[in-house]
Amino acid sequence: MNIISKHFVYGLSCLLVGLLTEAPAQAGSGLVFVSNERSSQLTVLDQSDTVIKQIKTCARPRGMRFTPDHSKIVVACGSDNTIALYDVATQKLVKRFRDIPDPETFDLHPNGKDLYVSNEDDSEATLLDLETGQVKGHFPTGPEPEGVLVTPDGKTVFVASEAANLVHVIDVETQKVIKDIITATRPRRFALTPDGKELWVSCEMSGLVEIIDTATLTETGRVDFQPKGMRKEEVTPVDITMTASGKTLYAALGRANHVAVVDVAKRTVLDYILVGKRPWGLRLTKDEKKLYVANGLSDDLSIIDTASGKVLKSVPVGIVPYGILIDE
Repeated sequence: MNIISKHFVYGLSCLLVGLLTEAPAQAGSGLVFVSNERSSQLTVLDQSDTVIKQIKTCARPRGMRFTPDHSKIVVACGSDNTIALYDVATQKLVKRFRDIPDPETFDLHPNGKDLYVSNEDDSEATLLDLETGQVKGHFPTGPEPEGVLVTPDGKTVFVASEAANLVHVIDVETQKVIKDIITATRPRRFALTPDGKELWVSCEMSGLVEIIDTATLTETGRVDFQPKGMRKEEVTPVDITMTASGKTLYAALGRANHVAVVDVAKRTVLDYILVGKRPWGLRLTKDEKKLYVANGLSDDLSIIDTASGKVLKSVPVGIVPYGILIDE
């Protein structure tokens, strides 16, 4: 090979390496998926927040998560006793895991295969291996377990039991429930601060969120909600979500028909945003410019501009929307 050829090959190699290393990660489709309990559908919205598809699903779809590569959606099918997987690109069913009793919500371990599932009617949580379909663990809970959160380090799983007023703490290494934390009435969902030091828990029938120190597993504070003009018993927080910075928490206040905006550091409410009837599910976009709210009794989504705190749009979906995913 002559000098010119060598330089050409070398230059071409450098160019290819540069293209490979500088190529951006593939962007998601931007599609929004909503699970609808009563109509047993997934509603699909495009990037303009327009409904483009209604997919008939398993019975009573509730909790949803993406697989780590975002190629599939994992759906809890409460009335079918099934965990189902749907392809994101085609929106078609690709796999079912049957005999998972009344699954409601779940969280996926960082290993990408261990799914910790709350089984509402069986007073337990189960561990499902998404690769083999094997149920590898059973964890006793109080009645009506719902919210599940796996810590980012994969060492701990938290499960909320609504009717028992307990948060159960599962040690992943030993596969044991190591503590039951007493909470205010009817704990539902979780949010973890970015540093992992605080677990925020919505307590539906007490109208507040409790804050648990994850090192001591004890309560260290709470934030009460009281939108103007609402009776205390109407304030029933369910889903909560926190910004990536950990500065702001959003809480869906159920029968109060508002979303609360909370200053996490100060533990104070900054604002209440009026949405549809009985907001349950929440999802922030990756850039945190929009917050999607599933309104369970008005069968629609409220889409909030987080900068202004105003509802940009209300979009009818299926009957009793529950969970929201955004493919970003």
